[in-house]
Amino acid sequence: MKYFVAPGEDRQLTAESRQALRGSFAELSDGVTHYELKGPEDGELVVMAGGLTIPLFYWDALVTELNARGLRTLTCSAYGRGYSDRVRARYDETLFTRQLAELIERLGLSTRPLHLIGTSMGALVAMTYAARYRASVSTLTVAGPAGLARPRPTSPHRLLSNDLLAGVVARRRGRQILQGHLGHNVRDPQLGAKLTDMVLDAFRFEGSLYAVFDTLQHLPVSGRNDLFRQTGALGIPTLLLWGDEDDVTPLTHLDTARALLAPQQRHVVPRCGHMAPFERPGLVADQIVPFVAARAERLDS
Repeated sequence: MKYFVAPGEDRQLTAESRQALRGSFAELSDGVTHYELKGPEDGELVVMAGGLTIPLFYWDALVTELNARGLRTLTCSAYGRGYSDRVRARYDETLFTRQLAELIERLGLSTRPLHLIGTSMGALVAMTYAARYRASVSTLTVAGPAGLARPRPTSPHRLLSNDLLAGVVARRRGRQILQGHLGHNVRDPQLGAKLTDMVLDAFRFEGSLYAVFDTLQHLPVSGRNDLFRQTGALGIPTLLLWGDEDDVTPLTHLDTARALLAPQQRHVVPRCGHMAPFERPGLVADQIVPFVAARAERLDS
């Protein structure tokens, strides 16, 4: 799809526009990545891969919980999201996996195994990372993973396979489609408003809708059973989390995920929509912390 600037994208990401932001920035091979590395330096490292639209701020409440319980965390905004560069590239698992790998290497964090968390589309990125860097991944946690719905003739991925059509739809209706998508993610209206404000603020920067729609073209979010099956065969201790009221990746896919991933543990998060780490950070941390600790103890013994 040809790069475009959509109506309403009235800002540019520059060193000056980033000065007021918290966090740090790294120049990687594809562009600048916005990231935060927080928590005790001697804590087990937890790396997080986010979904289709979210910036690193999405993880704030979970990061606070994990840091308070002794874990170190690395969050970043994927290219095209938050305040990372809108790169003119193919937005697929290869791009996002390379971004994570280069950031981890740049920060000198590749000398010890890490604990990987992926949510929604980020679960597909996390699984791809785990396959490519198996020796470096100590545990894998996936929350509300995309990929298990069956491809439909009317799915966005198929409808956007034509570059010309994709560009027209993205420019004319992209923001409306985005806001509709955000409205289905969480069950609490106040949290939903917070999420929408967080995402849409970053979508004022040029190239944001291009990045999302190019991702929809090149990173399939349905029919990914083989990726789940391959991940399950890696032998990585896996924790599967799912919101009981998830309307985006419905709980009806849980049994399929269990069969393919063969997770050591699974947990359904009560009173929760699609974004468990954002909606129920304390309950999610309650699952992640002992899961990570158990693996770390086995490695140390």
